[in-house]
Amino acid sequence: MDIIPQLVVNSIIAGAIYSIVALGWTLILSTVKFFDLGYGALTAVGAYATFFFLRKLEIGVIPSVFLGIVVASFFGFLFYKIIYTPLRNKDASRLVILLASFGLFTAIQAVIALLFTSQFQLLTEVGVTERTFSILGGIITQTQLIIFFTSMVIMLSLVVLLRFSTFGKSVTAISDNEEVAKIVGIDTNKIVGYVFIIGSAIAGLAGILVGFDTGIQPTMGLNLLLKGIIASIIGGIGNIYGAVLGSFLLGFVENFGIWKISGEWKDAIAFGLLILFLLLRPRGILKK
Repeated sequence: MDIIPQLVVNSIIAGAIYSIVALGWTLILSTVKFFDLGYGALTAVGAYATFFFLRKLEIGVIPSVFLGIVVASFFGFLFYKIIYTPLRNKDASRLVILLASFGLFTAIQAVIALLFTSQFQLLTEVGVTERTFSILGGIITQTQLIIFFTSMVIMLSLVVLLRFSTFGKSVTAISDNEEVAKIVGIDTNKIVGYVFIIGSAIAGLAGILVGFDTGIQPTMGLNLLLKGIIASIIGGIGNIYGAVLGSFLLGFVENFGIWKISGEWKDAIAFGLLILFLLLRPRGILKK
């Protein structure tokens, strides 16, 4: 029974990672109404940008993390401007935009692999022992604590931003009906651009935190994207609280699901949970 506290800790950390990814992805999806698969690759962009500044230029952890987030948000905005905006202006179908985002995702992964190789890399220094803490019998690292509190800060920040600011009200209006939002004078292209900047920054931060926790590789964005999408769907697409709730539920189901079996079944368990929700409660735990 001593393994249960560690399973709980692992579930919470997994849920925190998934929630960070899900929050940024949900923000973009609920605003523009299409699946942005390129979002997943931005997690790798942020992680590898931080790796470049930290390991190649050696400018320090905090500046490297900040610059990694900036690089991810810049490329997210750039892709919105040069790919998604022209397609949206031409009233391209969601399927066309989905395929374009998938091509973007594949291209980014390939470019990262060419620039940094496909080898697994570490953001932390080799041989450095990280500080750990014991919580009710479970061991958690300092990085994992940062991941958990970061997920809570991002959730609360988005809630405050969307509910109490003029920008948030504009985002809500666009989410409800973009054409009506244009009629009442909202610069929808500008607001959506800001949404992509914020969402991409969150994606980059997620990749950076995962990099400090477990390491980075060019394909890391695929698993993070899939888990973020699953968490958003089972929690309730378009609902910030739902994204977080779905993420932690997914984390607990995954980690307790592999208690007695091989860890290779974790992804199968996640997709099994998704299928179960799609069959029994397709709108998710919480409504939009």
